[in-house]
Amino acid sequence: MKKKGLMMLWVISSLFGLTVQSWAAKAYVTDSFEITLRTGPSNENKIIAMLFSGRPVDVIVTQGEWSHVKMLDGDKEGWVMTRYLITRMPWEAQARKLQEDLAGVNAKLTRVQKEFAEESQQRQELETELKRKNRELETLSKEFQELKKGAEGYMELKALHEAAEKKRTATQAELHRLISENENLRSSEQNRWFLTGALVLLCGLLIGGIVGRQQKKRKSLYS
Repeated sequence: MKKKGLMMLWVISSLFGLTVQSWAAKAYVTDSFEITLRTGPSNENKIIAMLFSGRPVDVIVTQGEWSHVKMLDGDKEGWVMTRYLITRMPWEAQARKLQEDLAGVNAKLTRVQKEFAEESQQRQELETELKRKNRELETLSKEFQELKKGAEGYMELKALHEAAEKKRTATQAELHRLISENENLRSSEQNRWFLTGALVLLCGLLIGGIVGRQQKKRKSLYS
């Protein structure tokens, strides 16, 4: 009797095992449905929670029309009808994800456009600054050329001034020499005229003396 009971239990277990399928995979609640999460594989079991469309679950085991699942965004486990589970993400969830991705892309695009605008403004400011620096460089270059020309003219003027100064010094020395010679000549001329005058005076005195003596002699003869 015990053997028959064990045999029947084994057969029932085997038949029951044929209806059990283990997914061990991620699944989603099907589109446009709100399904019940129950304590067991039957509509008679107590409802634990309501699962909205697109809710991700982890399928632990499948038994016929029912699957034992665990909520990925919570710690609740229970049974749901297998036909309400799909392996792909529901269209509504995909649409929401696409909208989120699009919003992220738009935000990134806005940020990139803002950065591009800022970089463009910075580039324009740099170009303006570069133009201003180029103008300053051109002005400095012109001033340098003018200073260079002025320096060259100054060097020429300096050379001419030094030459003129040397010539003036030489001329002044020559003038002093001529003045000295002139003074010497003038002194010599004065001395010569003085000596000549003295000689003439002396001659006059001598002649006067001689004439006076002759006249005295004549007077003495006539007397």
